[in-house]
Amino acid sequence: MPSKLRAAVIGVGYLGRFHAQKYAALAASAESPVALVGVADAQRDTARRVAQELCVPAFADHHELLGQVDLVSIASTTESHYAVARDFLAAGVHVLVEKPITVTVAEADELIALAAARNLVLQVGHLERFNPVWLAARPQIARPLFIEAHRMAPFKPRGTDVSVVLDLMIHDLDLILPLLDSPLVDLRAAGVSVLTDGIDIANARLEFANGCVANLTASRTSTASLRRLRVFQHHDYLSIDFGERRIGHAAKKVGAGATANTTADTDPAALLDSESRQLPPGDALLTEIEAFLAAVKNGTPPVVSGRDGRAALAVALDIEQMITSRQNSPS
Repeated sequence: MPSKLRAAVIGVGYLGRFHAQKYAALAASAESPVALVGVADAQRDTARRVAQELCVPAFADHHELLGQVDLVSIASTTESHYAVARDFLAAGVHVLVEKPITVTVAEADELIALAAARNLVLQVGHLERFNPVWLAARPQIARPLFIEAHRMAPFKPRGTDVSVVLDLMIHDLDLILPLLDSPLVDLRAAGVSVLTDGIDIANARLEFANGCVANLTASRTSTASLRRLRVFQHHDYLSIDFGERRIGHAAKKVGAGATANTTADTDPAALLDSESRQLPPGDALLTEIEAFLAAVKNGTPPVVSGRDGRAALAVALDIEQMITSRQNSPS
């Protein structure tokens, strides 16, 4: 393996530009394991603008980078993920592809098989896995009984090439599925279109074989941003605010419990020990890219594997299908 891994970013619109900036910042260090050798975008002006900002070559066609790179970040449109990732994996290049991994499960399966056959890293860009608040809260989650997630955002034209399920709710699906590691046995979902022809608000209720129930709500028509997840366990619960980087924890006091004398006026403080803490700012995208580089350099599995991305995609598509069926059914 070369001393400097040659990297490129494919698709340098809103999110891809940030990927390119992180690689460039890492490359600026003399001890860096990576060098940014170029950026590509089907929009020539976009590629040229980001390339000039970072002092690297610009390409309009990702094929021009085949043979020149060891790894790539793919942040192009969702519809192009499969074709672009396939081209690079077939050429022996490690791939970090933004979520959702592909448009269909069959496409995801093909990329997973191709990466495995060539012993390449295929990582999926589920960014919340690298959020400092999740990294801090995850060790406190043992056996969830009920999970509630709200993910709201103001409307933005970018990202509307997919529904709110694939744009926002899929983040929480990616957190929950490996957390529970239990088969999904029941799914209920509803949603509506508000500002686009796709699904703009969605709610899903998921029941797992281990008895845990998860209730997820996502909206891209909110007046404010909210990214919050609550996990209820036996005798304690966690409140995780991804935006505010705050963790709230409440646990039943030793020896405390509801009794026949407990009334509606009972002070909750008599039953619970509570605490709240805010974490300092972090850089989830930089952490994600560093994890990708470490997996490539060390030959270790990525934090968010292709199979993880496929699992989140499969459930998201089931939710979409259920909502669409309800919308299209005669009233």
